[in-house]
Amino acid sequence: MVALPLRRPSERSGEDVDIILTRLREVKAFQRFPPPLLLQICACAFYECLEKGITLFRQGDIGTSWYAVLSGSLDVKVSETANHQDAVTICTLGIGTAFGESILDNTPRHATIVSRETSELLRIEQREFKTLWEKYRQSLAALLAPPYGAMESGSNNDSDRCPCVLQIPSEKLQRAGKVLRNAILSRAPHMIRDRKYHLKTYRQCCVGTELVDWLVLQSACVLTRSHAVGMWQALLEEGVLNHVDQELGFYDKYLFYRFLDDEEEDTPLPSEEEKRESEEELPETILFLAQIGPDALLRMILRKSPGQRTGDDLEIIYDELLHIKALAHLSNTVKRELASVVIFESHAKAGTVLFNQGEEGTSWYIILKGSVNVVIYGKGVVCTLHEGDDFGKLALVTDSPRAASIVLREDNCHFLRVDKEDFNRILRDVEANTVRLKEHDHPVLVLEKSPRASTLGNIKYVFGCIHTVPKSTLKLYTVISGTPEKILEHFLETMRMDIHHNPAVDDFVLMHCVFMPNSQLAFLFTFNLTRTYHVTSPPGSEQERLEYALNSKRRALIMTLRWANTHTYLIQEEPAAIFFLEELYGSLSNDSRMLRALKDLVPDLEKVVKLQYIRSCHIPYHCINFTCACAVLLKVYCSDHTYTTIRIPVAATGREVISAVTDKLGTTDELLLVHLSSAGEKQILKPNDVSVFSTLSINGRLFACPREQLNSLTPLPDQEGPTAGSMSTFELMSSKDLAYQMTMFDWELFSCVHEHELLYHTFGRQSFKRTTANLDLFLRRFNQVQLWVVTEVCLCGQLSKRVQLLKKFIKIAAHCREFKNLNSFFAIIMGMSNPAVSRLSQTWEDPSRNHRSYRLTVTKLEPPIIPFVPLLLKDMTFTHEGNKTFIDNMVNFEKMRIIANTIRQVRHCRSQPFNPDICQPNKNQAEVRGYVRKLCVIDNQRALTQLSYRLEPRRT
Repeated sequence: MVALPLRRPSERSGEDVDIILTRLREVKAFQRFPPPLLLQICACAFYECLEKGITLFRQGDIGTSWYAVLSGSLDVKVSETANHQDAVTICTLGIGTAFGESILDNTPRHATIVSRETSELLRIEQREFKTLWEKYRQSLAALLAPPYGAMESGSNNDSDRCPCVLQIPSEKLQRAGKVLRNAILSRAPHMIRDRKYHLKTYRQCCVGTELVDWLVLQSACVLTRSHAVGMWQALLEEGVLNHVDQELGFYDKYLFYRFLDDEEEDTPLPSEEEKRESEEELPETILFLAQIGPDALLRMILRKSPGQRTGDDLEIIYDELLHIKALAHLSNTVKRELASVVIFESHAKAGTVLFNQGEEGTSWYIILKGSVNVVIYGKGVVCTLHEGDDFGKLALVTDSPRAASIVLREDNCHFLRVDKEDFNRILRDVEANTVRLKEHDHPVLVLEKSPRASTLGNIKYVFGCIHTVPKSTLKLYTVISGTPEKILEHFLETMRMDIHHNPAVDDFVLMHCVFMPNSQLAFLFTFNLTRTYHVTSPPGSEQERLEYALNSKRRALIMTLRWANTHTYLIQEEPAAIFFLEELYGSLSNDSRMLRALKDLVPDLEKVVKLQYIRSCHIPYHCINFTCACAVLLKVYCSDHTYTTIRIPVAATGREVISAVTDKLGTTDELLLVHLSSAGEKQILKPNDVSVFSTLSINGRLFACPREQLNSLTPLPDQEGPTAGSMSTFELMSSKDLAYQMTMFDWELFSCVHEHELLYHTFGRQSFKRTTANLDLFLRRFNQVQLWVVTEVCLCGQLSKRVQLLKKFIKIAAHCREFKNLNSFFAIIMGMSNPAVSRLSQTWEDPSRNHRSYRLTVTKLEPPIIPFVPLLLKDMTFTHEGNKTFIDNMVNFEKMRIIANTIRQVRHCRSQPFNPDICQPNKNQAEVRGYVRKLCVIDNQRALTQLSYRLEPRRT
């Protein structure tokens, strides 16, 4: 370790400055500082060494210096009473952290600092620090630990004082910046040059719009200009790219930005070897930045003041709020209101106190990233809150002091903040805009007024249906909850006359199986739709009465068609429903002779009645589309590895499988049905488990045995998976051909998934007694592709081959994205983020958490699309588990609407047929097709990890 010169700044020689500079560069936190800043620190900073137990300063002192820790550590102690005897240690500052920035505004010290061990510090006095802060604010702010007292509520400068620092190794983004800079200098060198603006010359910089233009053209992974903005923002947040005036946001405008490598004058141009390496790394670099760019874009949008946010900005924030656990129970209207007022707040250092116990509540916080400790004086840390949790709301609701202090548990925490005034206004607006309708003193329908609505008017019932004067006003209300009967009446009264655009009606007919069995709905439809169709017109002119009757009939018919289109195969199982349809078709046939406006609906209803109506999802004729009536052949093994083959229905329960096996074996023993994984894990299947064949893991097998043989069950040899990789086979195949054939196969599987399978999966298929076999097979394919990547990498013993293999997978992933196959794209990326692979290469962003990347991607694509289905299912489960299905004995229709919207996304993805001509395959098309449909994988994570450590032993 280099010893620091002890001479005062004014007495230091050039050699002294070089020694100090060398020592600072040993500290990782200083490595990202631009060289001019480091040199100025070397010239003005003092060195201090504290022995263990020395108090550097006390809470309440007026500060005179700023400090950075070079070695050792220091405790941060806070007292509620300012009495040093009852101070509580809330965190420890280690190497690379800094503190003491209260000297910027001459406020008292917020904590007492005591050395925990012998520690070396860098000290800069107030005048010099203010000068450095004005010039290098962005670089210094990343090192600063914010004040240890409460933040000022409503401050718009919080995020400026504490810009976020990504929890991604700095070296990785630095390398990404170098690769992009070298690629620009190789492909478009004119982009980096000296520029003049308002008589001032800016050295070696780029223009924001040109950087966005260039990046969009480099890869199909960069879908939009806003996506590119987010990718550059990710580099800017780490200081790899800088605005010439140290602004914190990257904008698609004529603004100047400079790469970190160009901060120093006379930076040499990259050599030919460096350019070649950058060209090779460019696709991988862009793919990585494409994953983290949406996160950075969201942070940048949230840093804008509410008044500066555009409509697109508000949609991005709203989409984020939909997936936050603490907000799951709120209506979408409230979430939209929050999107317009929520403020982003980030803090770089553990130990920051957001607010203290006993203070007035001024804000509600939601944790976007990181964790905090809840500290109560005299008790210490009582609990820890994590991502998705919220705190601070109680003090706002009850108008009472804070019940605890909130202290950052880790570095780089991000929060969403709602200030008290906005919080109370939203609560008042929600209550004012909510209408509760009752029958016999019991609530039957809860409506929420949309922003366009003014007054509800007088509500009354006509023939048991809700009727409003004027009717147009009622249409401006959204159903929040209600009894099934009243929800249906409401839609029949207010629904649009457009047969193709009735999202609220779609939500009802799609989701009804969750809160009402089919037999009950068939009766309800028969009663309500027949009554609506044959309703007696109210008094009025003949034209008014005719128009009223016509509208009533059209509403009944539109509702019927939406129902029938969605539930074709379910309606066939309900004789009452078929009878109703036949009766309605007879009435329509007669009425259409007199009412020409009904003639356009006759052909559609005729198809329904004849059960010939085909849903408009394009299912290839050669697909296996499982229904409950289908049968499959199933191998069931015994403990000695012999097996018997049985033929069972797709939806067969565990009890039915055991019965078939018992009959086939001719045994009287009581058998257990066991799912045995390749790792030897045993899962006893329950008698009521539905469609057991489709729930097997990739290499899993079904065993039947007496209970006494359970412990002796062992996996079959073929369950272990391959012992050698298949790279020699598929490295000769074109990456584009592989991606094309994977997309063809995925589309076949995806097309067979029925919308209702998503519901059965979310709410539990046992309660519906329905199969999710098509969905199970599609999810199984996702896992298979993911494990294919891991298996091939872990079975590739040669390092150079492994590097080429990863590049091959990156190319395949890029082509999958080009073909709009997001399911396989994310499967490959997640395979590369598997620990067994990531420890051998670089760490990838985990797309299972990075939902922003997926949503930014899918919203810009036109169908046909193969979506990232595991994430959609995660969204639906999140909504289901975070919201009750029934509230006060009424259906929580807000929950139904959110889940239905996710299913509607799947419907949109399949709204256009897949075009097999998107790629012209090579001569070995059949070979490639056969390969991608029979991927051999190891599905035992423990075995994959062991293989990984054989390739590269654990570093000590």
